[in-house]
Amino acid sequence: MSVFSESALEKKLAELSNSQQSVQTLSLWLIHHRKHSKTIVKVWYNELKKAQVSRKLTFLYLANDVIQNSKRKGPEFTQDFAPVIIDAFKHVSSDGEEGCKKQLDRVLSIWRERAVYENDLLDKLSEVLHGEKKAKKRPYEEIKARDEDFASQSSPSEPPQTAELIRALQELENAASSDSALRQRIAALPPEVQDSSLLHRVTDKESGERLSRLVEEACMLLADYSGRLAAEIDDRRQLTRLLALFLQSQRDGLTQKEQKLEEYKRKLARVTQVRKELRSRLSSLPDLSLLPNVTGGHVRLPSSGDLYSPSD
Repeated sequence: MSVFSESALEKKLAELSNSQQSVQTLSLWLIHHRKHSKTIVKVWYNELKKAQVSRKLTFLYLANDVIQNSKRKGPEFTQDFAPVIIDAFKHVSSDGEEGCKKQLDRVLSIWRERAVYENDLLDKLSEVLHGEKKAKKRPYEEIKARDEDFASQSSPSEPPQTAELIRALQELENAASSDSALRQRIAALPPEVQDSSLLHRVTDKESGERLSRLVEEACMLLADYSGRLAAEIDDRRQLTRLLALFLQSQRDGLTQKEQKLEEYKRKLARVTQVRKELRSRLSSLPDLSLLPNVTGGHVRLPSSGDLYSPSD
């Protein structure tokens, strides 16, 4: 990976897009340079405040990815993001696009579910989004049950647009589970890095250091892949919710259209009956065009002279 510098980070943040691949790629680069976590958070926050309204939420997605996927390697980012994350939530929820609060609430729910931060901080973030009313912490079993039963529950949420579903499906094309090359690298890891019972094979310092490097690389590889899989699971859960809403909206629309169809079938039946009765009535009426021509084709109206003779 490229050498870290503030200018390099600023450039990467300027090029950051809302795609899952873009967020994850930059997240991996930041985690690789986690020894610069304080500088990274400072630059991230400064660039967040300068970012266009349409890009601010993406900065929070990046922070979420870094915070969650770096926990396995150390607490640096979790600790360094904590002092600015409340102000960042305030900034994005107030200055971001409409609908940002809903997405931030989703991030907050994930953090609460996975205990990313202490409850005090999570409650403060909840106050930013919902006011003084604090979010009630729910047990994991309740969250899991809600996710599993979501498809059978009604929801007051607006159904997603077709374009939104297509975009969510396209983003999953580059998901971690479809990264066959990375899975092959993991499968090719030597057994020594996965089985501590084989450590007796290390007989000298050189071979021990070589194995240590392999173990460190394997840890980074597996931690990064696990983080990507966790993010994919969240995306697939969200897609499941969107699909459930979309299917319900289609069912509701189908019911309405079927009712309309029945209504117009009844109207058609009434109009058809009118047409049938009209034809029957027309067939029973005399055809005036068939009457004989008794005037020879010309009817002469009497004049005033015909009506009043001179003798009168």
